Amino acid sequence: MSLKAFHIIFVAVSTLLFVFFGTWSLNQYRTVDSSEMNLAYIIISLAGLCVLPVYGWYFLKKLKHVSFL
Repeated sequence: MSLKAFHIIFVAVSTLLFVFFGTWSLNQYRTVDSSEMNLAYIIISLAGLCVLPVYGWYFLKKLKHVSFL
């Protein structure tokens, strides 16, 4: 597996982790504890969800000449 393929998989898994963490934090904020920390976690998750796909697209565009093998 090349570094490019590993990088794309890592960005995809990290994005899914932000989805899970954001939904979990939102559920905690709504039901269990309405603390500022859970709100900060939600904001961080939303920021990660916005930044990581853009970074992945930029990375693919930059290394389009490198193969996935």
